[in-house]
Amino acid sequence: MNILKEFSLNDKCSYLKDYKQTTHYKIIDKCTTSYSQELIERGFRRFGKMYFRPICSDCQECQSIKIDVDNYHFSKSARRIMRKGEHIKIYIQTPSLTQSHLALFEKYHLFMHQKKEWDYNETSAEHYHNSFVVGHEEFGYEVLYFDENKLIGVDLIDILDDGISSIYFYYDPDYAHLSLGKLSLYNQIQLAKNSNKKWIYLGYYVEECPSLSYKSSYAPYLTLQGRPNLEEQYIWTS
Repeated sequence: MNILKEFSLNDKCSYLKDYKQTTHYKIIDKCTTSYSQELIERGFRRFGKMYFRPICSDCQECQSIKIDVDNYHFSKSARRIMRKGEHIKIYIQTPSLTQSHLALFEKYHLFMHQKKEWDYNETSAEHYHNSFVVGHEEFGYEVLYFDENKLIGVDLIDILDDGISSIYFYYDPDYAHLSLGKLSLYNQIQLAKNSNKKWIYLGYYVEECPSLSYKSSYAPYLTLQGRPNLEEQYIWTS
């Protein structure tokens, strides 16, 4: 394992309009599963070889949360969604990059730009590769969703020692009626239950951000207290 670079940047907030954000970055080559676990437990997220977390001094809106898998029970609504998606073919493998990936990624982000006014920039193969393919090491996977032979969803996850870190999910808006976002998370929870993993690390919950506020509906969950460094013990509370 080799930490190539470590730095902080100030920029506009990714989650709240008119807010500024300070983010701590670590770029790590050949990160081990155990070290990745230590970072995720302390509120870091991973894109490619880059681990990051907000360290804003005057704002605590970003709350790291993780679902308590052992005590999570699928609701009637969840079971309906899972039944509705029973015809979908699902494959899990190490992350890859194809033209189908890029086309689906573009289609999803154009849709979210129109629907929720997300910032939009056309994605290159290099950018996608650096964000979602490299850095997976022994723990990174993609879960592919197919309707017959058509790719309709891609779920990027890390399978760690005690849980699954949910990285990013994108899907074909034409299949919105299948609630693919919810289905992908239910499948993560089921995978964790089947693998005796205790947690789904959901990343950041931000109450005033519609794209992140939905996470509080997946109870029971725990919230990370503060921003512990690697020398400090982390504390998650319900």
